[in-house]
Amino acid sequence: MSKVMAVNCGSSSLKFKLYEMPQEEVICSGIVERIGHDDGIFQLKYKKSKEKKIVPVKDHGVAASLVMNALLDEHIISSFDEIKATGHRIVQGGPYFNQSVLFNKDTYDKIESLIPLAPLHNKAHLVGYNAFNKVLPNTPAIAVFDTAFHQTMKPEDYTFAIPKEYTEKYMIRRYGAHGTSHKYLSKVGGEKYLKDSTHKKMIICHLGSGASITAVEDGKCVATSMGLTPCGGIAMNSRTGDMDPSVYYQVQKMSGKDNETIFQEFNKESGLYGVSGVSNDSRDVSTKAHEGDKDSILAMQLWARRIADYIGQYYVRLGGCELIIFSAGIGENAPEYREMVLNNIKEALHIDIDWDLNNKIFGGAEALISTPKSTIKVAIIPTDEEIMIARDAFRIAKEVKGE
Repeated sequence: MSKVMAVNCGSSSLKFKLYEMPQEEVICSGIVERIGHDDGIFQLKYKKSKEKKIVPVKDHGVAASLVMNALLDEHIISSFDEIKATGHRIVQGGPYFNQSVLFNKDTYDKIESLIPLAPLHNKAHLVGYNAFNKVLPNTPAIAVFDTAFHQTMKPEDYTFAIPKEYTEKYMIRRYGAHGTSHKYLSKVGGEKYLKDSTHKKMIICHLGSGASITAVEDGKCVATSMGLTPCGGIAMNSRTGDMDPSVYYQVQKMSGKDNETIFQEFNKESGLYGVSGVSNDSRDVSTKAHEGDKDSILAMQLWARRIADYIGQYYVRLGGCELIIFSAGIGENAPEYREMVLNNIKEALHIDIDWDLNNKIFGGAEALISTPKSTIKVAIIPTDEEIMIARDAFRIAKEVKGE
């Protein structure tokens, strides 16, 4: 038995889960928020208890020490040596990584070189890696990339129609995101709902605050919606999704705002938030829509239509589809949003849904909500990125030790 920690560092947060492997048993989990502030928040869930502390958290190094010391103080571990591997989520692996790898100088340098493609994420991931490496210097650390699963796309699926110089010199192409989630969901979907299928064609909808859709065949990514950055693809809670590039030029020209300001607005103040003018929380937009707010109604309709468009596109790309999966925050917990998407595609794709069952599924529940009459199965499957990180960390750590 080995204890493995899955780590996900953001610019001001550190999430973690500690697993007993290979049983895949969650020992504890937690999060450190507001890193860089005197009123940082540390939460730890262990067994049936949940602790919350407000403490100064100067940086990620302090956050990592806080986490590791809490594991000792709560007698979750007796020494740091019990942690046999750490797995670190890395958003952007560029064209370099098609699988998880051991952290070494080459891995570190390549992740660092990709910071311009994911400035808010990759830098924070490296800070988190450094913090844990300081506390656990002799423990193998494994980099698990969001982009790795999408490396099976063909050039015609990931290349943008721009001058070749930009593609090659600046590594401008479609990379996608949420690959760890899509990989997990494709595995569960294939094993549970498509056991007897030959090619296991599925369309996976990871619908959270950030959202992406992936076409999968035989467990491999064929196409994915997010582009060079997480701003591409479908409209999201606060991101534009795909649009005419001239919109960017025209807004900048007419508003007089600088490039960085507009880029931040298109990432943080657009999508459901931008169209509704209400909030970047889908629940708030839904509430206003039920009150009759026209902009909120439009925002939800637009959101659902963009997803339906991608599902239709990927149905053609795959040459058919056997399973559609809804997952992540909205996909798992918002029956109304799922219904709006399905109403857009049910006639064309001959989908039949048990609407009463759909309305009952939320809060981490899993279900097949399509009826036997449906041409395509539709399932709600909670995602689990952390277990995928733990599995890869455990496997690679064993390989390093020659086991």
